[in-house]
Amino acid sequence: MDLKDKIIVVTGAASGIGRALCHRFAQEGARHVICVDRDATGVAQTAADMGGTAITVDVSREAEITAMIDRVEAELGPIDLFCSNAGISIAGGVEVPNDDWQRIWDINVMSHVWAARKLVPLMTARGGGYLLNTASAAGLLNQVGSAPYGVTKHAAVGLAEWLAMTYGDQGIKVSVLCPQAVRTEMTRGHEDHVAAIDGMMEPEPVAEACVQTIRDETFLVLPHKEVLGYMRHKTADYDRWIGGMRKLNRRFGGFE
Repeated sequence: MDLKDKIIVVTGAASGIGRALCHRFAQEGARHVICVDRDATGVAQTAADMGGTAITVDVSREAEITAMIDRVEAELGPIDLFCSNAGISIAGGVEVPNDDWQRIWDINVMSHVWAARKLVPLMTARGGGYLLNTASAAGLLNQVGSAPYGVTKHAAVGLAEWLAMTYGDQGIKVSVLCPQAVRTEMTRGHEDHVAAIDGMMEPEPVAEACVQTIRDETFLVLPHKEVLGYMRHKTADYDRWIGGMRKLNRRFGGFE
């Protein structure tokens, strides 16, 4: 997809990867970049910095996502690219309370479902569109110290795969972003965690990798090239891979 003159929505746009995506899309000549976040102050600053439109939305609520899409389509035009980028992390395992499991599920998975539920019929009716869903390398490899994060990011990758294989013939392009550690509010204070074992990447190179992937219309966005090798090791010998992950678990032990 050529991003010039496109109408693009980015959730989680107040900081980090979302903010970098907004700036990068503006540099590509997008017609409108709609910056979406529950942080009204932060998202307003992002929009002001790059001449976009700010909308305050809580992506854990389907009605707010639907209303935002309706507003953008009515006021600015049909959405060409929707980036479901907002996400959270919760430390812990199966003992994490149900309310926290539900919260991370709604943000990391259901927000992608709700956006697709609304947009796919609209996009297919006009011949196509593009969905960029932010998951994580944890969605391909798992996450030491956080069962809710690893599980929900696996689900996000699975949803992206399903959308790509189900709607590709109807003109819907799908990419899924799977970085390791990126310097954002989520990773603040965890610079020595396992996710940063191959280095802490700045948001800007991640956004650049997304632009290149969208331009090429390929599925996986892997800013950390090492992830592909880890995936291959995993599928080549699952038991050996789990053994390696147990060693990492003993070494790093989580987010506390």
